[in-house]
Amino acid sequence: MIDFHTHILPNIDDGSRSIEETFNLIEEARKAGFDQIVLTPHYMEGYYETDVAEREVWLDAISKNLFIKNFDGKLYLGNEIYMSDHIINLLENAKASTINNTSYVLFELPLNAEPLNLYDVIYQMLQYKIVPVLAHPERYSFMQKEPELIYDLVQKGVLLQSNYGSIIGQYGNKAKSLVKKMFENNLVHFLGSDVHRQGTIYTKIPECLMEIKNIIGEEYLDELTTKNPALALANKRIDIRTPSKIEFGIKDKVLMNINFFGKKE
Repeated sequence: MIDFHTHILPNIDDGSRSIEETFNLIEEARKAGFDQIVLTPHYMEGYYETDVAEREVWLDAISKNLFIKNFDGKLYLGNEIYMSDHIINLLENAKASTINNTSYVLFELPLNAEPLNLYDVIYQMLQYKIVPVLAHPERYSFMQKEPELIYDLVQKGVLLQSNYGSIIGQYGNKAKSLVKKMFENNLVHFLGSDVHRQGTIYTKIPECLMEIKNIIGEEYLDELTTKNPALALANKRIDIRTPSKIEFGIKDKVLMNINFFGKKE
């Protein structure tokens, strides 16, 4: 399996706090079944601004150490880029990274407020032949209230990465309910741990896999954990499953704070 979203590089963002914790996380990932890991530290202007060159130094040092330790897995460099009007400039100036120097870019949004320029930024990326991959849409409160946005983003050309922990309630019942609907409607294209600390999500991966498999089956699960990430890492096209709009029953609408017209209450 390939972990598509992690915060394992040490002292770069709010993830790993030491090189020791980094190696412990990599070992946890291996035990959980991951033999390839995409390193996606936050890139947020004014907060987390470690550039490509420095992150490549870390990647090289860690990879050499793992080789000595006979770890046969592979590490790849990327970023989780906080949405900005400057994403193209950040990439062109080697500040932020695409996934493994491909056309795929992992980006995130504010958790609690829909950006007014969201579609402008997406259009800009698409114009530059970038494949936008939105991190954990099930966690954004405005998407929990307006789940039709998720389907609309996919229709616009955005791919979606959900977190393993969402299906077991790691981010609350709303995220759990929404990600389940996303799975049921072919609205997930990658899975990632979004790991920040040791002793957290990696130990729960078997439980997450079982829950997800019960919803979507083994073939689709394999696409999300292995096939689609491998295609992205190789900069190849991903033929997504036909998505459908999310529909909630009365009970779900009460939980998600959605009224019967699908708008915010």
